[in-house]
Amino acid sequence: MKYTIAVIPGDGIGPEVTNQAKKALDAVAEVYDHIFLYKEAQMGSCAIDATGNPLPEKTIEICKKADAILFGAIGDPKYDNDPSLRIRPEQGLLRLRKELDLFSNINPVKAYDQLIKNSPLRREIIKGTDILIFRELTAGIYFGKKETSKDGKSAYDVCSYSVDEISRIAHLAFKASQSRKNKVTLIDKSNVLETSKLWRKTVTEIAKQYKNVELEHMYADNAAMKLILNPKKFDVILTENFIGDIISDEASVISGSIGLLASSSIGEDNALFAPVHGTFPEATGKDIANPLASILSAAMMLEHFGLEEEADAIKRAVEKSLDLNISTQDIKGKNKYPAATSKVGDFISDYILNQEDSNINFMNIHAGQSTII
Repeated sequence: MKYTIAVIPGDGIGPEVTNQAKKALDAVAEVYDHIFLYKEAQMGSCAIDATGNPLPEKTIEICKKADAILFGAIGDPKYDNDPSLRIRPEQGLLRLRKELDLFSNINPVKAYDQLIKNSPLRREIIKGTDILIFRELTAGIYFGKKETSKDGKSAYDVCSYSVDEISRIAHLAFKASQSRKNKVTLIDKSNVLETSKLWRKTVTEIAKQYKNVELEHMYADNAAMKLILNPKKFDVILTENFIGDIISDEASVISGSIGLLASSSIGEDNALFAPVHGTFPEATGKDIANPLASILSAAMMLEHFGLEEEADAIKRAVEKSLDLNISTQDIKGKNKYPAATSKVGDFISDYILNQEDSNINFMNIHAGQSTII
């Protein structure tokens, strides 16, 4: 099969981790006889520096013509330290979501046995956790009207949702639950917010179409507590944009490293795949950033293409890298001989290409020697 992939490396460590994801995809292409054509595009701080626009029109054009988008990260400390700047990197991502109608953010959260010791939560609490978070992505308070008074003493942000905007992501969540544990937890604030009341009413009605799926309602504050106290009680989480942003970040501590959290943003005609982590400017250019979230995002992209076996090959390679302790410093620590970003990518590629030999060749890869003939 032949696929065109728009690649947006972005800022900070984005280009470094995205390159490792491309290594994995290239290995998959070789083993399974596919062709992946990469079309690189700019977005974020680098795009502002080059064009004055966080999302150039050329990038939108490339993305619309592609079969999927592989994205790195956007942002720069110079913007974080000056919130008054009117043109900002994150505006590019928000606009791209809107332009491509990427309404559903899907964020898997898994407790890897090899990394449980890295989590601040106790082993018995998180072991076996496997959650899929569905966050609505193109409506709500992030996209509502925003205004500050002329005297600067008051401001408002409008949160708005329609039944259609709620329904389309709700159906995706319920369908996903049918291949998991048949349970959906709707997280809202329907005790105080009108938009949340609409969410609860709409989702409750949709649940009648999925009689084998249990629907659980939970207020956001209670859910935030339960996610730490007993994360295994959740299977599929469904929620709105703002709450989902917070819940997803909170859930990141369960995996033991945010460097393993992948995500997809899905629309009717387009799909974007990206790691959850940010630009990590302190690590930029040092070859120390964890590339596994970007690599797992590539696996999610293959699943989107219907290439389940190919996606599984990447997932098994990631598991093997953790089994063999071929990990970056966020997992191993600075004093335990961590592997470089590029060397982790090399191992993942090598495992996909030579799965029977990867245990034998691990020392060569770790030493930076090529094992692929």
